[in-house]
Amino acid sequence: MLLVTRGDREFLCEPGDEVHTDLGVLHLPDDVEPGDTVETHLGEPFAVRALRGPDCFEHFERTGAPMLPRDVGQVLGVTGISEGDSVLDAGTGTGVLAAYMARAGAEVLTFERDPEFAEVARENMVLAEVADRVEVRAGDLSEELDSLGEFDAVTLDTGDAPAVVESVPDHLVSGGFLASYSPFVENARAVHRTAEDVGLNDVRTVETIQRRMQFDDRGSRPSTGPVGHTGYITYGREF
Repeated sequence: MLLVTRGDREFLCEPGDEVHTDLGVLHLPDDVEPGDTVETHLGEPFAVRALRGPDCFEHFERTGAPMLPRDVGQVLGVTGISEGDSVLDAGTGTGVLAAYMARAGAEVLTFERDPEFAEVARENMVLAEVADRVEVRAGDLSEELDSLGEFDAVTLDTGDAPAVVESVPDHLVSGGFLASYSPFVENARAVHRTAEDVGLNDVRTVETIQRRMQFDDRGSRPSTGPVGHTGYITYGREF
């Protein structure tokens, strides 16, 4: 898949597609490639580019509120998930985190309880071009956890995360990370305490807040727009 863009106009396309825009009709050649420029029948130019991680976030079919890139960046930055790693994930949802981890080179096994959501996530993995590195299973991780081996990281975005964390040390390699996202502080507190109780090291919970800056003739300050809070992430490490 490719993105055809001009300013705030953005279309998800394949070579050979016909795209109708307010600036005319685009006929994408079969051999179109990222970096090319294509014109509508009215002579209006559009740029062609490949999808990157943030584009996947914008264009995935959604089955709920996806994890935001700021939280994904936190998880990838703290855990260092990268090429050659294996990750156990639960609470797939739209699949944003799974896709980012796979695009970083990891092999991801992710569990989604809702079969319809799981199918949407599989389709999103195809769009992100990581279907060969992400296995989306429809089911409850807690019911299969005992049969799974060790992973370099375990990432969770589920209401039952505290119960799952009880068994996490058995499924992390030495030096492996737990990263559990919680939209509510009560869940984060329970995950944090459980992670400490089961002996994970360097357990810490952080709140993700990001504020845009506002620059105008009067001066510079953080934007007075909506609060930049998204959620809480609890980390722990197996040594």
